[in-house]
Amino acid sequence: MFDRHQGGESAILVHMDFPIGHSHQQSREDKHEFVELVRSADIEALDILEGKRARPDPKFFIGKGKVEELRQLVVLHKAPQVLFNHSLTPGQEKNLEEVLECRVIDRIGLILDIFAQRAFTFEGKLQVELAQLKHLSTRLIRGWTHLERQKGGIGLRGPGETQLETDRRLLRERIKWIQRRLAKVDKQRQQSRRSRKRAQLPTVAVVGYTNAGKSTLFNRLTESDVYAADKLFATLDPTLRKVHSPATGHIILADTVGFIRHLPHDLVAAFRATLEETRDADLLLHIIDASDERRDENIAEVNTVLEEIGADKVPLIEVYNKIDALDSVQSRIDYDTHKLPERVWLSALMGDGTELLYDAIGEKLGDTVMECKLQLPPQFGKARALLYQADAIANETISETGDWQLNIQLAKKEWNRIKRNSGVDLSLYIE
Repeated sequence: MFDRHQGGESAILVHMDFPIGHSHQQSREDKHEFVELVRSADIEALDILEGKRARPDPKFFIGKGKVEELRQLVVLHKAPQVLFNHSLTPGQEKNLEEVLECRVIDRIGLILDIFAQRAFTFEGKLQVELAQLKHLSTRLIRGWTHLERQKGGIGLRGPGETQLETDRRLLRERIKWIQRRLAKVDKQRQQSRRSRKRAQLPTVAVVGYTNAGKSTLFNRLTESDVYAADKLFATLDPTLRKVHSPATGHIILADTVGFIRHLPHDLVAAFRATLEETRDADLLLHIIDASDERRDENIAEVNTVLEEIGADKVPLIEVYNKIDALDSVQSRIDYDTHKLPERVWLSALMGDGTELLYDAIGEKLGDTVMECKLQLPPQFGKARALLYQADAIANETISETGDWQLNIQLAKKEWNRIKRNSGVDLSLYIE
């Protein structure tokens, strides 16, 4: 559809630095993170062009001297594409491609490409396609430059414009169709969330900056095999598992997509399912790469996103991961002034400290969990059956009088539901 230069599996990178506090500070990006994004997209970095500017150039984003320097690098390496660590306007992309004679992709395009590689669920793929189409719609006119020569000719004034309008209409129709499908998927997800709430199991959502080790920890806790890799956005689709915590009984653990600086607005939609799991959770585990020199900046970025989505009031434990990469740091729990767990230090990869995390979760959810011994007479078989159904019975013995002696552990909401449904005030039979 587009008369553009073809991309490839290698690229020249461009990173510009802007003064802190300047009006163009939103253009400031992290170079290390950019390199990680490129690596995560499985693109080979041939070279990187760096520079400083007071403000972006309206025509090329970088200055004319840098454009010439970049052109020489493209020729030298025979690079099929150039990647910018910044958002470019459609005009800037067009001007750069004309001079460089190769494909030019900005930061948003790069993130979209990674999202397209990582989305595995039907909803995830739809969300990514929607973001791609919205991004594409602003650049559509560039695809038809080969028809411009027709526009001025007598009798040939219309075709180029007509074709462009046709494609705009097709794009709009496809976007509307995707939005309708997503609305249906959203309704189904709301129903499953309501059924989980009826089950009254506490939900613990794993959040954090991308590549902090969330999926590795999730796999460690759930003994599952969610895709985990040393790449940004290794996880895109939210994953939920029911796990048994020694301190709290059964909980729902939700793995989520990682956050990143300056995420494009059109991509926020692709986070929607994840964000809702986060906002509705009973507890957040904020996973932090303890070995990352930029960890304080990353923590601030995650806290900003949590505030934006209305999840900043959800109880939270900071989990400092990857302590195996640090010298002389042992797994431990740090407590706040109220003697509640504030942060846990562990290694998800080695498994060191995961038991402490379970303890911290139990203490943080303490007022939501019921743990006691029951002595139930034989006539209360229905109540016993409901407790078994809820997987709340740790062990059971039978007394000399024939009563069931049960050690139970379950969410208080679930306890109250069983009391209602069994028709028995179980509180009277607590030992």
